[in-house]
Amino acid sequence: QVQLVESGGGLVETGGSLRLSCAASRSIFSDYTMCWYRQAPGKRRELVAQITSRGTTTYVDSVKGRFTISKDNVKNTVNLEMNSLKPDDTAVYYCNADPGTVRKAFGAIDYWGQGTQVTVSS
Repeated sequence: QVQLVESGGGLVETGGSLRLSCAASRSIFSDYTMCWYRQAPGKRRELVAQITSRGTTTYVDSVKGRFTISKDNVKNTVNLEMNSLKPDDTAVYYCNADPGTVRKAFGAIDYWGQGTQVTVSS
C-alpha cells in the first residue's frame, strides 16, 4: 500500500502562483509514473501533468509554459509549480501514482491522494 498526501492548495488571485506537493509514504518513483490530475465542478477529471520514472514530463496544452512538475527521489515528493494562474485553473488537484499498463495487467493498482483545492479568483 502507498499513501499519497497532497498539500499546498489555497486561494490565489489571477496571475498568482502556488506550489502543490504530494508526499508518498514510501519510495515508489522508480516503478510509477507520478501524475497530477484536476477536477473542476461539473467537469471530468483531467490529467494536468505527469513525470515518468525516468523523469520525462508531459503537460496538458492549457498549462504548458505555466506549470512545472518535478520530483524529489530522496524526499519521495512530487511537486507541481503553478504560475500565471487563471480562474480556469480552479479545481481540486489530485496526486496519482500510475504503475503503467503492463504492471496493471499483473495486478498493480493506481494510488490516489485525497485532493487539495485550488481556487483562482478573477
